[in-house]
Amino acid sequence: MFPWNMFPFTKDMKDSLQKMKPDEINNYVQDLIGKIMPNMGDMMNRQDLFNSFQTPETKQRTNALNSSAFETHDYVFVRIPIRNEDWLQQLRLYHTSNQLIVEHIPDREDSNTITLPAIVKKKGASANYKDGILEIKIPKNIDMQYSQIDVTEIL
Repeated sequence: MFPWNMFPFTKDMKDSLQKMKPDEINNYVQDLIGKIMPNMGDMMNRQDLFNSFQTPETKQRTNALNSSAFETHDYVFVRIPIRNEDWLQQLRLYHTSNQLIVEHIPDREDSNTITLPAIVKKKGASANYKDGILEIKIPKNIDMQYSQIDVTEIL
């Protein structure tokens, strides 16, 4: 049977949780899970369990190039910090309608794919380097073509 009496469901719980800092909440949840599932430590590391709940945005931010991608009304911008100016000579950039492919940095055999936040056009992209940042600017493609999908009922 599940140990429901271990949860501190009281009237003051809401106030105490709102006053807690993120690190305190994290420690509280880990301690609570440790009390509920004491034998799970042998089967699975609790930190791996928490890392599996990481959001896709957080995972995307931790890429090899430390790049950032964002969109405006008309363009999609990708900014890549360049640590070594020699990279600009060996760098190759390609893009599809929803991805930017960066090859040969940081090492010659490396290839990095950055998912773009919007669909982009085939032509009109440009790249500029200034103050250690490579900025790629790609015009957005406004796709207003909708296709209706008929749903049929199978009896």
